[in-house]
Amino acid sequence: MPQPLCDHFDTGVEVDAPSDVCQTCVDMGSTWHHLRQCLNCGVTRCCDNSPNRHATAHFAEVRHPMIRSAQPGEDWRWCYPDELFYIPAPGGYEIAED
Repeated sequence: MPQPLCDHFDTGVEVDAPSDVCQTCVDMGSTWHHLRQCLNCGVTRCCDNSPNRHATAHFAEVRHPMIRSAQPGEDWRWCYPDELFYIPAPGGYEIAED
C-alpha cells in the first residue's frame, strides 16, 4: 500500500516552467550539473552535485520545502524537511521505496 504524501507535498502554488539556467551561478560566473525548481516560489537553482548547491541553499535560506527536477525528461520531487523522494505514479506521485 502506498504511503500518504507528506504535508509539504501540495504547495498550493502554480509555478511557471523552470528556467534553463541557475541564475545565481550565471551571476557569479560558475557552472552547474543539473537544475532543480522550487515548487513554492518557482525559482530554478543548481543541484547538490553542482559546485555551489544553490537549490539546497535556497531551502536553507527561505525554508521552501518542495523541489522538482528541472531536467528535461525527469519527473520527480523531493521534500527537504521530510527527506522524501517522490516518483510519478498512476494518478499523481508516490514515495519511492528504498
